[in-house]
Amino acid sequence: MTSSPPPTALILAAGPGKRFWPYSVIRNKAAFPIANTPLIRRLLDDLTGLGIQRFVVVVGEGEGSVAAALRGAAGDIRFVRQPRPAGTADAALHGAAGVEGDLLILPGDIATTPANIAALLERFHAERPLAAALIQPLGEESSRDWLVAFPEGGRLAGVEGHSRDGRHRLCGVYALRADALPYLRDNPGVMGRVPVGRMPPLEAEIAQSLQMMIDERQPVAAVETVGYFVDVDKPWHILQANRQVIARLSMELEGNSIHPTAKIHDGAEISGRLVLGENAIIGNRVVAQGDLWLGAGASVTNGAILEGPVVVGTETAVRHYCQIGGHSSLGSRGVYSHGSEFSGVALETVYCYHYCEIAGVVGQAVDFGAATVCGNLRFDDRETVWRVQGRAEVPTNGANLAYFGDFSRTGVNAIIMPGRRTGVYSVVGPGVILYDDLPDRTLVTAEQTLRTRSWGPEQYGW
Repeated sequence: MTSSPPPTALILAAGPGKRFWPYSVIRNKAAFPIANTPLIRRLLDDLTGLGIQRFVVVVGEGEGSVAAALRGAAGDIRFVRQPRPAGTADAALHGAAGVEGDLLILPGDIATTPANIAALLERFHAERPLAAALIQPLGEESSRDWLVAFPEGGRLAGVEGHSRDGRHRLCGVYALRADALPYLRDNPGVMGRVPVGRMPPLEAEIAQSLQMMIDERQPVAAVETVGYFVDVDKPWHILQANRQVIARLSMELEGNSIHPTAKIHDGAEISGRLVLGENAIIGNRVVAQGDLWLGAGASVTNGAILEGPVVVGTETAVRHYCQIGGHSSLGSRGVYSHGSEFSGVALETVYCYHYCEIAGVVGQAVDFGAATVCGNLRFDDRETVWRVQGRAEVPTNGANLAYFGDFSRTGVNAIIMPGRRTGVYSVVGPGVILYDDLPDRTLVTAEQTLRTRSWGPEQYGW
């Protein structure tokens, strides 16, 4: 970065996150943990590493979860409440009140490298445009799912909401000079640049303010992302972000870091690097096939297999020949045992005992009954079509995995079919085959029809 004064960072964490169901019920999605660190906390820590010291966090629904996620974070942090969810421009205006100097505006629910934010600030400080925007090549994703950017010669030539034709998307990360605030204030409250036939909601998007700048021939720099950038907007984005963050942790790992109180059995087979917290244990017959992070008091014992890299939270027990898939993260105080198989993301206090096969995302305090199984392959070899806020979508990854809401549970021999979501506070009863999403606060059980008739030796001719 240059010697220019660091901006104040406005982190937007006020939206209800309805497309994130079932994980938005008890928390703001910015507070969802990726590799056991909340998204917004990892973002703020990265910004601190870039020299930013002043933060304004705009909160709304789930504000308590955001405050808890940032507890103990460095820097001068101020919380501002957006009275109602009226869009990103409105949220930024509330956050900018009383702030002097340049602004860096970021969504709280993104996963990316600090290098992307540093590149945006370098360009902004070097050229001093009215605004600068981070943009991302779309790759395999449809432009119809995003606010689209049209760059020309390093600047934005225009933006369009959910365009039918575009190769880049706006990331929601912007650097603004103080004199750009009137464009946020004068936002019309609806996205004007949309394809014919589209129906934009009544929300004041910063993207529309950028278009107003462009229309008045004000320079808006465009900086393309390098490496990963994940907007954690829907449940399958959790898996995408988790994989990228763990890969980054592995890339930054220079060697072993083992607390003096940690114990490693000579009978363990370890082929990766280790980061072991206080009193962490790796026991006999354990196989760790890649990098492994064990939190304080965590244990991996008795033949457990970890197809690393894997992140294991504090006081979690992985034992008795269970198998954990690569790029998985397990939250704190969980139990994975007795031949169970798990792959994906699990939050704290998840119990996965007795021959379960779970692949996907598991919320907080989920209890799996023995032999709960997730089917993740379809007979037709296709990806499952989801309904997200009533709209049919095919996820770009993880379409056929299972997604369990917080505080849910299953009975013995429950079967979760590909791509199904279980709501918060819900129960999938014993022997149920779950073909449809299960709403919050719902119990589903199976009814059994029994036929009884006489039987005995006479049936065999005696």
